[in-house]
Amino acid sequence: MHRLGGGTRGRFGSASPVIVAAACLILLQLALRGWVAGSGYFYWDDLILVGRAGRYPLFSTDLLLHDHDGHFMPLAFVTAWVVTEVAPLAWAGPVLTLLVWQLAVSLSVLRVLFVLLGARWTLLVPLTFFLFSPVTLPAFAWWSAALNALPLQFALAWVIGDALLLVRSGRRRYAVSGTVVLVIALLFFEKSVIIPFVAFAVAVLAHYVDGRPHHVDGRHSAIRVVARRGARLWVGSGLVLLCWLAGYLTVVGVSGVHNNPLGMRDWLPNATSLGMVPALVGGPWRWERWLPAAPWADPPGAAVAAAWIILISVVALSVYARRSVWPVWLFAAVYVLLMQVPVALVRGGPNTAAELMQSLRYFADFGVTLSVVGALILRASPREHTQRLLLGPRAAIPLMVLFVVSSLCSTYTFVRSWSPSPTKTYVANVKSALEHWDGVPLLEQEVPWDVLNPLAYPQNLASQVFSPITAPGTFADSTPHLRMITDTGAIVEAQVWWNRRIIPAPDPHCGYRIHGGDPVPIDLDGPMFEHEWTAQLNYLANRDGQLAVAFEHGKTVAAPVRQGLNTVFVRLVGSGSALRISSRTEGLVVCIGSGPVGVASYDN
Repeated sequence: MHRLGGGTRGRFGSASPVIVAAACLILLQLALRGWVAGSGYFYWDDLILVGRAGRYPLFSTDLLLHDHDGHFMPLAFVTAWVVTEVAPLAWAGPVLTLLVWQLAVSLSVLRVLFVLLGARWTLLVPLTFFLFSPVTLPAFAWWSAALNALPLQFALAWVIGDALLLVRSGRRRYAVSGTVVLVIALLFFEKSVIIPFVAFAVAVLAHYVDGRPHHVDGRHSAIRVVARRGARLWVGSGLVLLCWLAGYLTVVGVSGVHNNPLGMRDWLPNATSLGMVPALVGGPWRWERWLPAAPWADPPGAAVAAAWIILISVVALSVYARRSVWPVWLFAAVYVLLMQVPVALVRGGPNTAAELMQSLRYFADFGVTLSVVGALILRASPREHTQRLLLGPRAAIPLMVLFVVSSLCSTYTFVRSWSPSPTKTYVANVKSALEHWDGVPLLEQEVPWDVLNPLAYPQNLASQVFSPITAPGTFADSTPHLRMITDTGAIVEAQVWWNRRIIPAPDPHCGYRIHGGDPVPIDLDGPMFEHEWTAQLNYLANRDGQLAVAFEHGKTVAAPVRQGLNTVFVRLVGSGSALRISSRTEGLVVCIGSGPVGVASYDN
């Protein structure tokens, strides 16, 4: 019968070959993940994090307490702020954070496996699965997703290890350590609420597989022992969860359920059969992608069937060959189900594709949990007369090599699908163009839809996305020289379409005369619906000053004017059949003539 942390009974010298081998595997994974990270670029929500980091100071509620699509993640915003402050819109910064976090996660997983199995060569089996399984790959490659997923994985493995050590030794430091790590994880990702519950379940299962489960009270005894010996950690975690919940509900609130049980019938099987089960054997080998969406698992049908056969065979063989492991597999099955349901409920809906569940980025923590499940099974005592069914090193090594090769194939196909990025070209060209900015403001505009979806408005505005690298006044609501950023990131001349026009005024010498603070109605030749429009105001001013411009229904915009005959282009949001213009400068008289009001565009 194994004991928790059994490896500590060996001297460091006897443990070193296993630890050296584990370290080599971790370094190999780090090199592989470095290639994956280097092949990517800022994607979607990354630009929101960078944009907010460029606009708000570090210790501001607008940054730290921002409700990011239902996520409460102040430490993720802190990380993004620091990286952006050091190297604004430079991909090297996110790559470094990804690799540092990945190393921390891998070492945390090694720690918990060492606690469960000691310095035994069998430790390398679950460690290899975690290090190379594609189940953690999509969440790693996307920086904003990784700022949620990697701290969760680290904390999950660390707190499980602390729970096991606390139950074994009773030392208070493990309760303190586990509670502190839980706090940090919760401030990166709200899904970290699962950590103490998973840690409790694993500690119970470890005690159970070590005991005499054929006794009637074996199961209940394990629960009582773990609850009593780990009470400091469980009480501390409970208090932390209560405090965190109060903060979460204050910032985010309770989001509605968007799906229904009928819709979940497609979502859950897709995530399991086409995503997680193939990943258990190194799949899915093939990824599909429709730009600008993220890749999703699309394994061949025959491969899915083979993965299920392998999984069922492994489960059946382990239950037959080892004592007390069926509760471990039951725990794994329940974990998979409970992990999927919240995603299906919160992210699902009639306008969301079921392929979202196949992207695997929501299930990266499954890699940690299944590695621990594997360690628990290897920890269980073999049944009598089944020694011949247990794999020895000669059989295990080829199987591990096959798994790694399979995982490398899936990693390669993922990177090939993930690396095409319209954002990379767009951002590089905009950065280059802004280096030669002449001081004349650019009108505010949205970035291309394949860089950041309009659903992210107003965070998809160019002024927000490029806030870390732009000088004050680079973007404005009015400009004397109309230029636009193209979909490829070049800054070019632009013009206003004649969707509507300003009707010429009766006064042939002045047109519409603007003076004083009372708004003057400037009639259009037809109504305009609620939208973003650009008004081209051709004017003659007696002095420099400022006008206030708005639609009949919309927000007022300040537009500077210069003495003489000039033009100013004003970006307006609103609707109506007329503009309302007034003077904000004492003594300013402006005559406005006819001109277009419509969509600003450039020649392709």
